[in-house]
Amino acid sequence: MSENVEMGIAGSLTILVLVVAVAVLLRSFYRRYTRLAKRKDDAPE
Repeated sequence: MSENVEMGIAGSLTILVLVVAVAVLLRSFYRRYTRLAKRKDDAPE
């Protein structure tokens, strides 16, 4: 019933682009979070 499906070069490139995009987004959100956390810690009370 199950068939072997070959992704080929297009599928491999698509997966590569998606993985890189997710990594960039995670890094961006992490940098934003750490910047906001530092600002909150440095704020006068």
